[in-house]
Amino acid sequence: MKHTKQNQPTLGPTQRQLRVGEQLRHVIVQTLQRGHFHDAFLLEHAQMVSVSEVRVSPDMKHATAYTIRLGGGDMTEFLAALNANADIFQRDIGHEIRMKFTPKLRFVEDDSFENSAKIDAILHNLPKAIDE
Repeated sequence: MKHTKQNQPTLGPTQRQLRVGEQLRHVIVQTLQRGHFHDAFLLEHAQMVSVSEVRVSPDMKHATAYTIRLGGGDMTEFLAALNANADIFQRDIGHEIRMKFTPKLRFVEDDSFENSAKIDAILHNLPKAIDE
């Protein structure tokens, strides 16, 4: 009996996806630190953004960079500037990492820290068990 990949359940990212995602995150952070942008907003504010994770699609052609603003605050302007300059990050990735394809990069807000804080607050406010 022949088994295909389509019949297997997806178990999350592969080791290769995790490794490539971390390599991409490293290059993106370096690019932010170097500040080789033509965008005045990014030149001035790049140090206020952190990339917490990069997730790569199974075919390695797309990558999503999860970003947060250090100190909190609205990410709308940051995300617009980062996505408008995604080609600069992709160029640096192409120079730094040997891959068959340079992934198409997309920046989104990482809300995992906010979500964990909400869960922590809910758990903290649960009624205490009464000892009998």
